[in-house]
Amino acid sequence: MQTSTRAADTTTRRNRERAVAPMWLVDLGAWCAGLIVAVWTRYEFALAGTHLNGLLLVTLAAIVLHTVAGHLNYLYRDRYRLGSFDEVWVVSRCVLATMLLLLLLDLAAPQRPVPASAPLVGGCLALVQMLGVRYLRRLHRQRRRRPAGRDIQRVLLFGAGAAGQSLLRAMLDEPSGRYLPVGLLDDDPAKRQLRLSGVPVLGSRQDIPAVAARTGATTVVAAVANADAALIREVRHLANQAGARFKVVPSVGELLENEPAVTDLRDPDFSDLLGRHQIDTDLDSIAGYLTGKRVLVTGAGGSIGSELCRQIQRFQPGELMMLDRDESALHAVQLSLRGRALLDSPDLILADLRDSDTIRQIMRARRPEVVFHAAALKHLTLLERHPGEAVKTNVWGTQTLLEAASGVERFVNISTDKAADPTSVLGFSKRITERLTAFAAGANQGTFLSVRFGNVLGSRGSVLHAFLAQAAAGKPITVTDPDVTRYFMTIQEAVQLVIQAAAIGRDGESLVLDMGDPVRIADVARSIAEQYDNPVRIIYTGLRPGEKLHEDLLGAGEPDNRPLHPLISQVPVPALDPVHVHLLDPYGRPDDLVDELAALCEPHRPLVGARRQRGAARADLLAADSDGSLASPDDPPGTPIVSNNGSTGAV
Repeated sequence: MQTSTRAADTTTRRNRERAVAPMWLVDLGAWCAGLIVAVWTRYEFALAGTHLNGLLLVTLAAIVLHTVAGHLNYLYRDRYRLGSFDEVWVVSRCVLATMLLLLLLDLAAPQRPVPASAPLVGGCLALVQMLGVRYLRRLHRQRRRRPAGRDIQRVLLFGAGAAGQSLLRAMLDEPSGRYLPVGLLDDDPAKRQLRLSGVPVLGSRQDIPAVAARTGATTVVAAVANADAALIREVRHLANQAGARFKVVPSVGELLENEPAVTDLRDPDFSDLLGRHQIDTDLDSIAGYLTGKRVLVTGAGGSIGSELCRQIQRFQPGELMMLDRDESALHAVQLSLRGRALLDSPDLILADLRDSDTIRQIMRARRPEVVFHAAALKHLTLLERHPGEAVKTNVWGTQTLLEAASGVERFVNISTDKAADPTSVLGFSKRITERLTAFAAGANQGTFLSVRFGNVLGSRGSVLHAFLAQAAAGKPITVTDPDVTRYFMTIQEAVQLVIQAAAIGRDGESLVLDMGDPVRIADVARSIAEQYDNPVRIIYTGLRPGEKLHEDLLGAGEPDNRPLHPLISQVPVPALDPVHVHLLDPYGRPDDLVDELAALCEPHRPLVGARRQRGAARADLLAADSDGSLASPDDPPGTPIVSNNGSTGAV
């Protein structure tokens, strides 16, 4: 086995030596030609016999010296790429060394065999020939490697920057590739008339239709890493006008540290068309609070929760606990993390936040040090019809977890932009959780904070999924209002900022993620409709109860302070004593419940109606009750009571 390996290595080495041998002969020929021309012109094209003898002697010396210099610098051992800057530098160094040694030998000889200028002029002429031959050979290789054939797609690259140049080289160096670049486009006027690897810059984005028609290009590639959404949409629109297919390169975050390759080209997705951002993450600060720690993620089977688990896993926590009430979702997240899902490991916790006894038992037994609370009901319209469910899951479930997490180092409550000046049951319930988290911050040793962001691209049940399903089924896309706008962010970007925010957030704050500019939902619907050959209608249905025309990331009076991160606003949140949320009646009249939820969102607004009177009575009773249980003389027998530590009972 070892003998065959050595034999293969020997064969490879010999093949490589045979491949570079012609270049050695070319270089020796260049020295011969250079010295002959230098001496011949020095004697005005009249060479005597003594001149020829001296020229022959110096030429032989040049051959020996250059061969030795090339050997010492590994020039002829296939160590350098043909025509590369590295090879140019080594060739120049060998020629310079040979020139100087020839000059010294010539000057030291009793009778100079050639004029002193001959080694200098001959060396320069030889160097020009050596580099010229290498350039022509490299150009010939590149032309041979260019894609060719009937199935080749002629491509225009928009973007002549670093990403565009890398992609251009990759396309030209792939003989079996499908893409042949025929032109570049760039909005920078300084790049006009520029040629890169023989491919010219032919104009700006506005010239895409004309250039595509002139060059016969059938594909336009946006080769600008981290291009903003408006630019991607415009270039895509111009490509569609030209009748060309449109491709993009991934963002820098997707490529990590690799240069764009031909295989990275893909159709634009909604993160490209609606916006994507380059996130500057302080990995050291994140690792400081996650590495080696016991981390619990609630709602781990959801879109945000599962991505949280995937990104937290990168920081090597001591233990990652994933809690959800959906067993199928837990199966999916374990499969994505581990590559298999036997559902028999302790990292999966099947539990419901509404079961306060079980949640307290889990927290006591597993003792998490960091908690990311992503579990919630999130569909706005459904919660408008069932506000009691929002109370039981979003409000009471969060408070149960907050009470059970009294000993954690860091608690992160995942909120939503609908909590800013809320007008819906979802917004009310999430704003209340922000205030409850702020109260817990003042009552516990650890850091308790909330993180607020808007719509997440690709999350389950998102508007994009609904639009895609409608269009795929051949049905009209339903949009509430032609002017409605929403903030969008990819799941990866949102979770990355959530983890970063948790590292810099201070007690009781709500950290608001910058999601760029809001996007018109009607534009999203049109982008989806344009992807289908058959016409897809768009129908406007009007805003539904609780919906806003435009969402706000910050509420009235909330300052946009970003002291620690340019994409994270740190907003103070007024605390809410949990005694008030325990007074809510999820089984009462929905309208009354919605009014009470709205009242709890206002820091200086009293509770409404009968609840205000009951709240005062319960507050008095709480002050007098030594064990902290809450009960009211007005409550009929069997009414549940909740104590300060979250235990339940009945009167």
